[in-house]
Amino acid sequence: MIDFRLDDEYEALRKTVHDFAQNEVAPVIGGYYEREEFPYPLVAKMGEMGLFGLPFPEEYGGMGGDYFALCIALEELARVDSSVAVTLEAGVSLGAMPIYRFGSAEQKREWLPALCSGEALGGFGLTEPGGGSDAGATRTTARLDNGEWVINGSKAFITNSGTDITRLVTITAITGEAGGRKEISAIIVPSGTPGFTVAPKYSKVGWNASDTHELAFSDCRVPEENLVGERGRGYAQFLSILDEGRIAIAALGVGLAQGCVDECLRYVGEREAFGNKIGAYQSIQFKIADMELRAHTARLAYYEAASKMLRGEPFKKEAAIAKLASSNAAMDNSRDATQIFGGYGFMNEFAVGRFYRDAKILEIGEGTSEVQRMLIARELGLR
Repeated sequence: MIDFRLDDEYEALRKTVHDFAQNEVAPVIGGYYEREEFPYPLVAKMGEMGLFGLPFPEEYGGMGGDYFALCIALEELARVDSSVAVTLEAGVSLGAMPIYRFGSAEQKREWLPALCSGEALGGFGLTEPGGGSDAGATRTTARLDNGEWVINGSKAFITNSGTDITRLVTITAITGEAGGRKEISAIIVPSGTPGFTVAPKYSKVGWNASDTHELAFSDCRVPEENLVGERGRGYAQFLSILDEGRIAIAALGVGLAQGCVDECLRYVGEREAFGNKIGAYQSIQFKIADMELRAHTARLAYYEAASKMLRGEPFKKEAAIAKLASSNAAMDNSRDATQIFGGYGFMNEFAVGRFYRDAKILEIGEGTSEVQRMLIARELGLR
């Protein structure tokens, strides 16, 4: 029997995060967004709620849940604001997950408790200024010298990398050559390490209440034991982390798409034009029906991807489908919502204006829409 209903535990989590988003995030996030300010009080509250520890075992300070629980939380947060949602997504799936999946027992003991509690954030340094979608074009290098990695290079567009509570960034770097190919490894670089410089925050189109920086490494030295996982496996490790992360980003995109529906339903019940509430006009009804269709089908896509992941089955294709479907839904719904709101949709004081600005990055970050199509085609056997 197929049953798409959430069980009691998932539903309780969904309602808790929904209430937090509606009652505590929604009233204040517009101000943070306009000021381009990181919402430390909201992040602290999410930490107290255990959201940063959702998919991690209790022995590391986690909640003992799973990745689908994280996705449920992300969807509910993004129905109100994507900056807060992506702070959680990056903190968990990009900051803590590489250490949990591939780190040594000592690395897990040292870093995971603070990351799970939300007292600390971690970054994920893969993308480089000249790399973009070509993640294998890594130029950052790390060479061993007297028991230390000496790192030189730079990373771009790194989320959660420059906050007051950022404690580390896990980066990829070339550590040698094997068989004529780059040997790429993953290395933990703690914040404040000499030679590690965090550039001023970017001026962004959207996600304005999240933290994003370019990073530079100049003869930055960290202990040899900061290697994460097996030497030369860093690129493969990060690709597997991105497969998981695409499900989380899909959940975020679904949240944004559903948030557009929520806002429009409220608005069309109040706004009058030509003697009627505009929700009475079929053109508006059809537009909102299409918006609900997109959010609903994208949600089913990420549910399936998450279920395959949790069963231990291959899920690369399903993750790519979910990420592509949800980012399309977010873009289309935010555009339609802005149109329904008319001039008010172009005002930053209204959530749909924020949604419109936030949606575009979903077609770029954690694998562009073109990359998702490439992955789907490959999984179908097309080379």
